[in-house]
Amino acid sequence: MKKYYLTFLNPLMMLIPMVFMAIGTQAQKAYFIDGYHGGVYGHYPVGYTQFVVDELNKNKFWKINLEIEPETWDSVKVREPQALAGFQELFADQSLAGRIEYVSPAYGQSYFYNVSGESIIRHFHYGIKKVKSYFPTAVFTTYSSEEPCFTSALPQILNSFGYKYASLKNPNTCWGGYTRAFGGELVNWVGPDGSRITTVPRYGSEGLEPNSTWQTEGWTNSPKYISDALKSGIKNPVAMTFQDAGWRNGPWIGNGEKGYQPTEYKTWRDYFANHSIGKTDQDWHFSQEDMQVSLVWGSQVLQKIAQQVRVSENKIVMAEKMATLNKIYNNAPWPQEAIDEAWRGLMLSQHHDCWIVPYNGKRGNTWADKVVVWTDTTNRISDRIIASAAGTHVGLNKNADQWINVYNTTGNIKNELVSLNLPAGIDPQTISIVDDKNKEVPLQVSAQDQKVVYFKSAVPAMGYSQYKFDKKKTSKTAGAKASVLASGDIVLETDHYKLVLNKAKGGSIKSLIVKTLANKEFVDAKSERSFNELRGNFFDNGGFHSTTENPVTISIIENGPLVVTAQVKGELLSNPFTQTITLKQGDRKIECALEIDWKTNIGIGSDYKQHEKIDPKDYHKPFYDDSQKLLALFPVNFQSEKIYKDAPFDVTESKLENTFFSRWDSIKHNLMVTWVDLYDAKNDMGLALLSDQTTSYAHGKNFPLGLNVQYSGAGLWGRNHTITGPTKMRYALVPHAGKWDKAAISTEASTWNEPVLATLTNQPAKTQKSLIKASRKGYQYPSISIDGNDLFIRIFNAEGDDQPQKITLDGKASSAALVELNGDVKEELVISNQQGKTVLNVSMPRFGIRTIRLKDFSTH
Repeated sequence: MKKYYLTFLNPLMMLIPMVFMAIGTQAQKAYFIDGYHGGVYGHYPVGYTQFVVDELNKNKFWKINLEIEPETWDSVKVREPQALAGFQELFADQSLAGRIEYVSPAYGQSYFYNVSGESIIRHFHYGIKKVKSYFPTAVFTTYSSEEPCFTSALPQILNSFGYKYASLKNPNTCWGGYTRAFGGELVNWVGPDGSRITTVPRYGSEGLEPNSTWQTEGWTNSPKYISDALKSGIKNPVAMTFQDAGWRNGPWIGNGEKGYQPTEYKTWRDYFANHSIGKTDQDWHFSQEDMQVSLVWGSQVLQKIAQQVRVSENKIVMAEKMATLNKIYNNAPWPQEAIDEAWRGLMLSQHHDCWIVPYNGKRGNTWADKVVVWTDTTNRISDRIIASAAGTHVGLNKNADQWINVYNTTGNIKNELVSLNLPAGIDPQTISIVDDKNKEVPLQVSAQDQKVVYFKSAVPAMGYSQYKFDKKKTSKTAGAKASVLASGDIVLETDHYKLVLNKAKGGSIKSLIVKTLANKEFVDAKSERSFNELRGNFFDNGGFHSTTENPVTISIIENGPLVVTAQVKGELLSNPFTQTITLKQGDRKIECALEIDWKTNIGIGSDYKQHEKIDPKDYHKPFYDDSQKLLALFPVNFQSEKIYKDAPFDVTESKLENTFFSRWDSIKHNLMVTWVDLYDAKNDMGLALLSDQTTSYAHGKNFPLGLNVQYSGAGLWGRNHTITGPTKMRYALVPHAGKWDKAAISTEASTWNEPVLATLTNQPAKTQKSLIKASRKGYQYPSISIDGNDLFIRIFNAEGDDQPQKITLDGKASSAALVELNGDVKEELVISNQQGKTVLNVSMPRFGIRTIRLKDFSTH
C-alpha cells in the first residue's frame, strides 16, 4: 500500500471489527504473513527502524517479511546506526525459527512484467549483494511482493538464485492489478521453460474485496476468507499484508485476537516448510495473461518513462558487450564501477512507483523527474563506455587513410544499413566504400543531408567488420525507389514491398503488397478503418476523430537506392502531426516515426466521469478502455486471427476474445513489452508490430490490431494525466510468413533494439572479429561480461528447440561451466580448443536461460 491513498484509508480503521468465532478446541489454525514494503525512495521515515525493532522486542510472537529497497540500509546506517545494529541482531537468525525473512531484495522493486528479462536478473543480483552487505547471514528462500511484481518467467530466475518458494498474492495493493485466482493451498508455478517453484497462489476461493479497488479478500484473516479457503479444501490457509514502511501499527492483526482465531504470524519460509502441506501435484502453467494488470497506458507521462527506460535498457547491455569486446581483443581495463552505476540508474527507473504514481513527489522531484535523472545517468555512462570501446575517443587524423568499424552486439550475423556522418574533407559525390576484400558496397547519399551516407554492412555475430573509403565515383545501384502518382499518392518500393500512401485520407497506407509472399495484399480494403490511421475519442471535441478526415501533404525525403522515406504532414483536430515511413532495401521492417505537436491539453479516451470526482472505490476507470484511446490501426486482409505477444523471457499465445475492459474487477492482459504479432493461421502468415516502449495494444472481433498512441484524462485516484508537450514515438511493422518463431520475430525485435554501431578510425584491422558463433538460429545473448579473467555469457533460447547447439568462441578457456545466477556451478561443460577457439555444446528448452562461465578466457 502507498502513501497516495492513506488520505482516505486509515490503516487502524481498515481492520475488520473483532469477530469471535464459536470454535471448538480442534479448530483449524490459520496463518498470517505480516511485514513491510517500501524504502528510502518510496516511504521510509527517519526513526522507523527503531520503531520496528521496538515492536519486535515488545511482541515476541510477531514475525515479519521484508520487501524493502536495498539502498534504504545505506540511509539507515547514517541516520539510525544504533537502530540498524539492533535490527541486524534480530535479523541474524535465518533459521526456520527466525523472525525476519527478506522476501524481495529486488533493487528497484520493479513490476518485472514491463521490463527486459536481463533487467529482472540484475534487480536480484545487485539487490542480494546490497542486502548481504548489511545482513551477511541473509538467506533468500521465498519471493513475495506487496504489489503485482510478477511475471511468467520468474520460476527459473528464482530457482537459479536459490529460492525454494514463491507467493503470487498481493492482497492489499491491487491498484495496478492482481494475479488470476487459481488453485488451492499450494501450486507448482510452472514457467514457460518448464521450470517450477512451489507457490502460494491467490486462491481460487480468494475473491476481490467488495467496495474496494485495491484489495482481495486475503488482506486480513477475516472469518469469511478463512472459511471459504477451508471449504475449498485448503488445510492451512494463509492471509497476508505488507504494511507500508511508515505505518505505525505494529502487528497488523494484533496478537491474533482480531479476525479468525486461532491465527499465527509466520515468515513465509516457516509457513512453507513447517505449516503448509509442503508439496502439491497441482501444476499451474502460469501464462502472462494470468497477470491481470493495468496502468495508465497511453498517458504522456507513462509513455515517456517507458521510452526512457527502453533506451537505457538497450544502451547498458550494448555497453557491456562493447566493453567485453574491448577487453578481449584490446586488453582494455574492465569498467566494472561504471557498469554498476549505470545498472543502478536503470533499476531505480524501473521502480513500480515510477510507473503507477509518476506524479507523486515534490515539484521538480516527482517519480517522473527522477526517471529522467536516473536514465540520463545510465545513458551517459553507457555512451562513454561504448565510445571508449569503439575508439571514438582517439583523435582522427583527417589527412590519413580512414576506415569505418561497424560493431554488432547481437549474437546473429547482421546485414544492416549503416547511417554515417562523413568527416570533413570527404566529398560524398566522389567516394565509394569498400569492404575488407576491397569490394565496393552499395552506397546512398542522403537527400536530406549531403554529409550523411547510407551503406550496406555485413557484420558477424558479436563482433565487427571494417570498411574503407575509396576515392572513386560510386557506381549506380538499383534498388529501393519512390514515386508520385497523378493523385498525389506516394509509392515506396523495395525488394520486399510496394507500399502506397493515400494523400486524401491522412497519409494512411492504401496498399501494402508483400513481394516475398507472392505479392500478397495485406491491407483490408473492406475495413471501415484505414491502415495506419490514427483514431480516437476526443470526448470534449465531438467524439471520435481520425487523421483520415483531412488530406495531407506527402513528400519524398529519401529516394533510394538503399533507403526510401516519405514524410506525411497533416492535422488532427488542428493539432499538426508528422509521420515518416521508411523502407530499406533488404530489410523487412516498415519503420514509422510519429510526432504530434499538441497545441494544448485535449481529452482523449473514454468520457466516463472525466469531469467529475471519481470515487476510488468506483470499479469503472476511464483509462482502462483502450478502444477509445488514440490508436494507430492496422486492418489486415487475414482470414483468421490469433495474437502472440512477448514478455520478459517469454512469448504468450493470447486466449482473449478481445482486449477490452472498463472495470477493475475485469482486467485483461493487453500489454506488449516489445512486440505483438497478429497471425493468420489459415494462410500461415502474420503481421508483427514492434514498439519503442512497453505499452498496450488493442484487438478484437471486428476491431483491427491497434497500437496505443495517446490517452489524456483521469487516471488512478482521479489524477488528471495531461498532455504537456509533443507526442513522439517509433514503431515498426513486419509482414512475414509462418508463426512468430519460424519468422524469427523475437530476433527481429532484438536486432531493432541493438542496431549496429559505426565509428571512424585511422587504424586498419587485420581481419573482422566474431566472438560467438552458434550452429543454429534461435539463441539470443542478453548479457556478455567479464569478471576478473573469466568470460560470462548469458544465453536465452528465444525461438529455438531443445536440441544441442554448438557454440564456438573466439579464444581459449581453461574450463567452462554452466553456473546459476547466484554463482553456484550447475554443470561442468566439456570443451575443446580448436585452432585458438573454444567449442562447446549447449542445450536448453524454448525460453530457457543459461549462464556460461569460461575460466581464464583469452585470445592471446
